[in-house]
Amino acid sequence: MPTFTVVPVEDVEDGSNSGAAAGGSRPISLGKMFSEEPEADKSQEPGDDNQRETTAFLNSDNDTESYYEGKTMALFEEEMDSTPMVSSLLNKLANYTNLTQGVREHEEAEDGVRRAAVMVTQMGTFIGVYLPCMQNILGVILFLRLTWIVGTAGILGSLAIVFMCCICTLLTAISMSAIATNGVVPAGGSYYMISRSLGPEFGGAVGLCLYLGTTFAGSLYILGTIEILLIYIVPTATVLKEDNSETMKNNMRIYGTCCLLLMALVVFVGVKYVNKLALVFLSCVVLSIMATYAGVIKNLIVPSSDFSVCLLGNRSLKNEMFKECAKTDVELWKLFCDSHHANASCDEDFKSNNLTEIPAIPGLQIEVLKENLWGTYGPAHMVIEKKNWTHEPAKVNEDKLKNYVFNDFATYFTLLVGIYFPSVTGIMAGSNRSGDLRDAQRSIPIGTILAILTTSFIYISFVVLFGAFIEGVVLRDKFGLSLKKIPVISILAWPSPWVIVIGSFFSCSGAGLQSLTGAPRLLQAIARDSIIPFLQVFGHGKANGEPTWALLLTVVICEIGVLIASLDAVAPILSMFFLMCYLFVNLACAVQTLLCTPNWRPRFKFYHWSLSFIGMSLCLSLMFVCSWYYALVVIVIAGCIYKYIEYKGAVKEWGDGIRGLSLNAARYALIRLEEVPLHTKNWRPQLLVLCKLNSDLEVKHPRLLSFTTQLKAGKGLTIVCSVLEGTYMTRGDDAKKGEQNLKKVMAAEKTKAFCHVVVSSSLRDGFSVLIQSAGLGGMKHNAVLMAWPADWKQTQDSSARKNFIETVRETTSAHQALLVAKNIDHFPGNQERLKEGNIDVWWIVHDGGLLMLLPFLLSQHKVWRKCKMRIFTVAQMDDNSIQMKKDLQMFLYHLRLDAVVEVVEMHASDISAFTYEKTLVMEQRSQMLKQMQLSRTEREREIQSITDVSRGSIKRKNCSGDDAPHPHSRCIPEDKAQLIHDRNTASHSAANDKAAGSTADRVHMTWTKDKLLNERNKHKETMAVKDMFNMKPEWENLSQSNVRRMHTAVKLNEVVVKKSRDSQLVLLNMPGPPKNKKGDENYMQFLEVLMEGLDRVLLVRGGGREVITIYS
Repeated sequence: MPTFTVVPVEDVEDGSNSGAAAGGSRPISLGKMFSEEPEADKSQEPGDDNQRETTAFLNSDNDTESYYEGKTMALFEEEMDSTPMVSSLLNKLANYTNLTQGVREHEEAEDGVRRAAVMVTQMGTFIGVYLPCMQNILGVILFLRLTWIVGTAGILGSLAIVFMCCICTLLTAISMSAIATNGVVPAGGSYYMISRSLGPEFGGAVGLCLYLGTTFAGSLYILGTIEILLIYIVPTATVLKEDNSETMKNNMRIYGTCCLLLMALVVFVGVKYVNKLALVFLSCVVLSIMATYAGVIKNLIVPSSDFSVCLLGNRSLKNEMFKECAKTDVELWKLFCDSHHANASCDEDFKSNNLTEIPAIPGLQIEVLKENLWGTYGPAHMVIEKKNWTHEPAKVNEDKLKNYVFNDFATYFTLLVGIYFPSVTGIMAGSNRSGDLRDAQRSIPIGTILAILTTSFIYISFVVLFGAFIEGVVLRDKFGLSLKKIPVISILAWPSPWVIVIGSFFSCSGAGLQSLTGAPRLLQAIARDSIIPFLQVFGHGKANGEPTWALLLTVVICEIGVLIASLDAVAPILSMFFLMCYLFVNLACAVQTLLCTPNWRPRFKFYHWSLSFIGMSLCLSLMFVCSWYYALVVIVIAGCIYKYIEYKGAVKEWGDGIRGLSLNAARYALIRLEEVPLHTKNWRPQLLVLCKLNSDLEVKHPRLLSFTTQLKAGKGLTIVCSVLEGTYMTRGDDAKKGEQNLKKVMAAEKTKAFCHVVVSSSLRDGFSVLIQSAGLGGMKHNAVLMAWPADWKQTQDSSARKNFIETVRETTSAHQALLVAKNIDHFPGNQERLKEGNIDVWWIVHDGGLLMLLPFLLSQHKVWRKCKMRIFTVAQMDDNSIQMKKDLQMFLYHLRLDAVVEVVEMHASDISAFTYEKTLVMEQRSQMLKQMQLSRTEREREIQSITDVSRGSIKRKNCSGDDAPHPHSRCIPEDKAQLIHDRNTASHSAANDKAAGSTADRVHMTWTKDKLLNERNKHKETMAVKDMFNMKPEWENLSQSNVRRMHTAVKLNEVVVKKSRDSQLVLLNMPGPPKNKKGDENYMQFLEVLMEGLDRVLLVRGGGREVITIYS
């Protein structure tokens, strides 16, 4: 039988059992379970939600106790911290709860009572999605502008406008449904979906566009409310009494500002009042629509005779100033005549045409339908006329124009599209309330698409019914001035026109309140994501979370729209922002579908990337159709926000589709690059920068990265890497730290590059692997940049020399260029500006043109921009120097390079005694170091003694009477031929630089046999010293090839120092290393002699291909 254990539960308040609920085998506190403010339910800081998104769990906790203690299999127990068992993951998914993070939380906080999560009643599809979308879609445009749009554009034009806009929103809703059903959508709605699908840059840009659209929607609804109030409800309430359009706009500004402040106060005091009035506002919309349909049925049976229009000829008159449509009416007579007498002087148009009164709703008639089938567009101040009616031609006097109904501005099709589009916005209302839904993945698609289909049917039916029942002159009367200032739509209403008037007033008021409620929370969500630094202040609010600062900014922006004081002018602005938002919703769905990312598994299956692409194209087209200049402004605003977030914003990784798109594009480009070899015209140095890290893992030569930036200017490929010696198991953390330090220096030096630190058993192997395998596909480096190993002589072993020479050999074998910078720490930083100077190129051997291309690339950077380029080439004595100079100048002209050309002549046979002395020292040093294993200090002193003997031998050989010196050779005096060791000199190289002609404060160091015997093993040291003193430093012992190489290095160095001592940078051909590795040390000495006396030197070795061309 199974055994059961009863565990007592103590009602304690300490945190010792905080992990019991997760474990299930430990007691849990009842006080914890039913406390009013659970410990886990703390207010989040602005960045907390990002941390939540990065975890694999929906509800991640930070319990310090091991959740898997006693439960895990021993084989996997070490991995439980990072990869829990499947049963534990399923347990967390099953217990997932999604509390509403929007208005409901603020309302509960205001009440002072936190309700338990289980008590929250979540809504279904009808209440949570369908009705909110209906309420947001049906609004001010339907009641105030749809009849005017039908009359101006005609039935066919209006249907085209409605179809375009409704198809746009339907395709957007399909894309939004796919995104919304691809995983759990927390509160945040459309902004959350776009930002997590397209990344923080697009998300921030579109989020702000959506915020501005919602804010200007508030302005639109407030202007609609004031228009209904001042024109239809209480026309006498105007502050300014003049009867003209500007006065009316000023009245709307005054009342609109007051209305905005009142609504902002209501939202600030408590949004719970707005939510409680939501049902009232929704009822007004429903009743108004039902009253319109009821009126259509009534007029279909019995046409109404309550409303009529007075026409003068075929021109519509404002009938608010007279009672009877007849010339005998005194008020009407006064409008057109200068007195009330029969013989008064009257307007010519009034005298020439008769007055006719026609019903505004003649019933369902084919003639009315035909008249309203086509549009009637016209310029500003064009009098509205009835089609197919005759009118005696007469000019309308300007002072009598106010008696007619006329266009307040020019009308055209694209303008009507921009004015109508706000009537189909509001499809995001369901997704914005995703936190309140019982099953958001099911409710959002069904509710949103049903709401769009329902409202589309309403709009299409209204377009047809308006065109079939109402006279065209009445439809084109925007403000109902020919109907004694009654909304045109209200004459269809049953039982009374006031149902529409009052219903539309409350509907617009409620929509304005909801915009002022939703927009600040959207801004607060963007601010709390910390992707736009200057908006972070708007993430704060009252203690209950109300976005006070965001509400203040919203009121300020909304006031801008109110001050425009024209519903027709604000509507296109609103359309732009919403179209931009819808465009990116479609783009997000299309990108995710085309990328086929493993995480893209939406439950809504009725979508396709082509539908999203069509929706995106339609949104973009509608933007430019509505207003091309508004479209450009909104695109520029979104682009600026995008670039700002990219440049300044916090780094976010949300697994967005743009990253996946970039990955696919990069893969495609890499494959294409590898298919076709690179042409010379497209060649640029793709650098592999070999950096050294010191013992603290800091970059040893930061100026190497500065020079990289100056040479590349962010173009092409740059890979910055370093090698650590050891194994990855022991030095993995060091590699990561070194990589972080490299990235810091790269950021400081503004180096745009990839960074990598590898761990290898030896530095040589590490550099070899990097040279062979760095890069990917067609994006591989073709040049290696490194610093000259200045300490190759001082090191106790020869690793520095061997590593450098092997790097040279490997780059040559790989057909890669090699750039070696001497005294890299003396190179200018990115903040310096070289105001003058030269970049000297010593072109000895043709290397494919790399020597000439590098100065040009450097001159493009602001550090080197004012430096002039000089090219030196070397000619033998029997060469035609003048012709060579002309040829080189012509070559540079065809290369489009501006440079000064100079030809330097050198003697081939001028081998001086100093050349032999240098060669002798070089060879004897190598031989001596092989025979003696001395310490670093002992090596320097031993080299010094041999050098002294060598100089004496050279002097005797060259100055003896038996062997006359060469005419161009030098006879060196004994006191100046000796190499003297300076007490303060740390290396033999530095001693050579200061040897000639200086004897002050110097001491001749002589080594004795006894001193060596005291320091080393007696027998071994005796043999070594004996061999050392038996060396014969005679001419016949020298290798003639080494003598020739040393001669070239010495003489070329003399010429280079003479010509380029004061140059800002000297570029030299780098000779190849010897094939025989026994001459490696001699090779290093050659390079030392070649660069002696120069500050900034760049040794360049070409990669064996042409990199510059004269062709276009």
